[in-house]
Amino acid sequence: MVLSSLATTSAFAQGEVNVYTYRETKLIQPLFDAFTKDTGIKVNVVSASSGLEQRMKAEGASSPADVLLTVDLGRLDDAVKAGVTQPIKSVAIDEIVPPQYRDPDGQWAGISMRARVIYASKDRVKQDKITYEELADPKWKGKICIRSGQHIYNNGLFAAYAAKYGEAKAEEWLKGVKANLAQKPSGGDREAARDVAAGKCDIGIGNTYYWALMMNNDPEKKPWAEATKVILPTFEGGGTHVNLSGVLLARHAPNKDNAVKLIEWLVGEKAQQIYADSNYEYPIRAGVAVNPTIAGYGKLVADPIPIARIVANRKSAATLVDKVGFDN
Repeated sequence: MVLSSLATTSAFAQGEVNVYTYRETKLIQPLFDAFTKDTGIKVNVVSASSGLEQRMKAEGASSPADVLLTVDLGRLDDAVKAGVTQPIKSVAIDEIVPPQYRDPDGQWAGISMRARVIYASKDRVKQDKITYEELADPKWKGKICIRSGQHIYNNGLFAAYAAKYGEAKAEEWLKGVKANLAQKPSGGDREAARDVAAGKCDIGIGNTYYWALMMNNDPEKKPWAEATKVILPTFEGGGTHVNLSGVLLARHAPNKDNAVKLIEWLVGEKAQQIYADSNYEYPIRAGVAVNPTIAGYGKLVADPIPIARIVANRKSAATLVDKVGFDN
């Protein structure tokens, strides 16, 4: 895969920065274009759906990567464990990104949030509140659709449950959720909405932005969104589980100063508004308006558990999924 420029060099060029990213190019090009316009720094990008940490590790000290952008806390954890990052030393990051959305050792920082929510049938589900704990209630037997329990999005939710209640209770809960599934876990979050719309189940589990993308950006899938409503679940006595799109500084960054400039720019007001409106994610920066479609779900009260604690429970959550045969 060849590094390709997403932004043209401006007349006041101030060097370049190389970004490896799990984001789709079309989703982040507006960000990079705006960064180059503001700073004169050219952005070169490699986009992939998997394997970027392994690539950086294999490249070693000769890696051109300056910044890694991820779409899940699991990817953040994988990069740190691969040894391809270095601490982000930035007063701006420390001031803007809340502590629960930063690595205690400075290895990563969140730049936007998404929540793991319920796509509920408008016709068959009358309630407008639900807890994650309730997903194991027998009243939902045969009524839940979900993608693989080993997918990173579900791993994050399951790890959050384990972090909050411990492995034993998480196992019991997963058994209850499995018993309530309408079908074998399959597809993606959009397909959960599709199956709810088709009457195969009453509720599906999905990320906040997929519903907005279906409603606003995909005429073929808009009927799936129109047949469902988004409910922001909460833990009992807590808030809604959120996951992060995050950023890491590459261990051997050849353009470290520009990399830090980009990282700091990504939590600025302009970039945060682009994230909110182009990607339908929740801004990490306080005071930035949420996209109207996302705001229509209701006010997000994020669960306060630090992301680092969820990260620490990822492995046990994956083990429990296999132990209870969740995907079988």
